[in-house]
Amino acid sequence: MKPFPWRAAIGFGLGVLKLPPAQFWAMTPRELAFAIEAVRGPSREPIDRAALYDLMSRFPDTLS
Repeated sequence: MKPFPWRAAIGFGLGVLKLPPAQFWAMTPRELAFAIEAVRGPSREPIDRAALYDLMSRFPDTLS
């Protein structure tokens, strides 16, 4: 399990959303996630290694 990204969360809440600290700390993680999604759009998971290798085999880099 990855640790919670506090630096990014606090930076987004205080810097991007311009929330006062008390308002930021009163938010639930779900509320913060919805606010981030509203600004940045839905997050996408990175592709896994098998999908990367599949793409690489279907679309190889070639020198022209």
